[in-house]
Amino acid sequence: MLNSVGATSRVRMTPEDRRRQLVGIGLRKFVERPVQELSLDEVAAEAGVSRGLLFHYFPTKTDYHRAVVEAARRRVGRNVSPDPGLVGEAAVRQVVERFLDQVARRRASYVALVLGQAPIARAAGDDPVETVREHVAGVVASATGLPDAALPAVHGWVAYLEDRALQWAALPAAERDAGRLALVDHCARALPLLTTPS
Repeated sequence: MLNSVGATSRVRMTPEDRRRQLVGIGLRKFVERPVQELSLDEVAAEAGVSRGLLFHYFPTKTDYHRAVVEAARRRVGRNVSPDPGLVGEAAVRQVVERFLDQVARRRASYVALVLGQAPIARAAGDDPVETVREHVAGVVASATGLPDAALPAVHGWVAYLEDRALQWAALPAAERDAGRLALVDHCARALPLLTTPS
């Protein structure tokens, strides 16, 4: 008879659930430090698995980092998208408000996502900045009924919104609160100015 005293039982998960768990741990740690500094040993220990099992799901450290960055990009996209069915100016205002809230809540991780992932992005042939901006631009263009020809201008507007949000989020809370409505109005009004043909 085997002695099971002191043995830890591992929770069996489907491969997809385990993969999600590992990426979720990485996302939580990504808020605290750049993705390149995530310790795979820490991630494996927190998940209750061996480092070898982590590499079963993500063959290289870069693969794991890319999965965490991609999950962070998807999260930003979900968090800033307007409610389903909301269109026109109301949708644009909601995108602006949610973008400001996202950056204010997680400014450091947003900066790390869009500006601090260059080595991973180059290895993947991808650019996190463009991916986030392209997603938001697509959402805004769809909600406002803008034609594909307007996408470059919408993309530029998203870059402007991002810059304003990062500056605003760096302000003390009282200043942020006092200037929030004016900033939302300003950014929402800037979109038609950029996308209306002259």
